[in-house]
Amino acid sequence: MEERLILISNDDGISSKGIESLIRIAQPYGKLVVVAPVNAQSGKSHSVSLTTPIRYEIRHSSKNLEKYVLYGTPVDCVKGALTKILPRKPDLMLSGINHGSNSAISVVYSGTMGAAIEASFYGIPSIGLSIITHDPDADFEVVEKTAPALIEKVLEHGLPNQVSLNVNYPVTTPAEFKGFKICTQTKSYWYEDFEETTDRFGNTAYYQRGHLVNMEPENQNCDENALADNYAAIVPVRADFTEYKMIEELKNWNL
Repeated sequence: MEERLILISNDDGISSKGIESLIRIAQPYGKLVVVAPVNAQSGKSHSVSLTTPIRYEIRHSSKNLEKYVLYGTPVDCVKGALTKILPRKPDLMLSGINHGSNSAISVVYSGTMGAAIEASFYGIPSIGLSIITHDPDADFEVVEKTAPALIEKVLEHGLPNQVSLNVNYPVTTPAEFKGFKICTQTKSYWYEDFEETTDRFGNTAYYQRGHLVNMEPENQNCDENALADNYAAIVPVRADFTEYKMIEELKNWNL
């Protein structure tokens, strides 16, 4: 029987603690090929490098693990892996572990989920994993203890074509962790605060800051509220932006 082939990427870069944790989690399940950005690519969403060339370098090669660094975005990493690096289509794609939440509307900004969603376009079962802290030394103990069960279920059952899983973990201890909860994406938006600064040329410039506005604080089945209750939230994601309920209404406009 052919050994499983697992692709791993992220948006925090090849040197992040999160991707090292994900490698440890995934090692029992097959041959791992890591293709990750050379530096942080947070907030890159589904962006690709169209006007600049990309390149990659191998950083490690052993029987069950290869690591490549790619000079591009997380989606570039997946595209490069599938077309230039991997010997065949992988059996599973894992993205993360992201340092920072990708729940609620943050999923559309996420490079972590951009990579997972890109892989799902090719029928590859894909999981994006995040923990809701930006601490570069985040504690991944809960993720490492519990994510294997989810990976095993995905390997056993698969996922529908072009569907990936967006999995967000709370910052908690194993004793306080309540398990997984299947959720909907929280209806939300980011309220932006622009923090004024001065650039190196003396011009007024701004850092984008802000906070997430939860539009359904009473909905216990959405991911933001599950996380607040110490569950890991699992949201199945499909990159189809069609609002099907409005198709017939638009037809009635007689355009």
